[in-house]
Amino acid sequence: MTPLIDVMLVLLVIFMLTAPLMTSRLKLDLPKADARINPPNPPAVLAIALTADGQTHLDEQLITTEALARQVEAQSKQKPDAEVQLRVDRVVPYERVAQLIGLLQKAGLNRIAFVTEPGGEGAQPAKP
Repeated sequence: MTPLIDVMLVLLVIFMLTAPLMTSRLKLDLPKADARINPPNPPAVLAIALTADGQTHLDEQLITTEALARQVEAQSKQKPDAEVQLRVDRVVPYERVAQLIGLLQKAGLNRIAFVTEPGGEGAQPAKP
């Protein structure tokens, strides 16, 4: 019984030493850097919505296209890393969405997130 336990302990030690080496097959000499994992101040968020009747809302407030352009330009200058969360009704034409994205990118805001609802009756699975 004792030799069997010794063999098991040796195998356990071997697996404990080799398991961390098997996690990555690429042998890389990565540079070292002092970086924070979580930023001290999270980036600003702009919530923009396009409704089915063609109106634009900034942070739940109705806004014209010209006023929106001024607001995003000002936001881009204050916080260029701001994230835009875009909510669009499904009946809004793609052309209108593309125009809005162009306006945001022209202002210098490139972090655009599309907000969707979790799957439901109207959700269609992606086709491969």
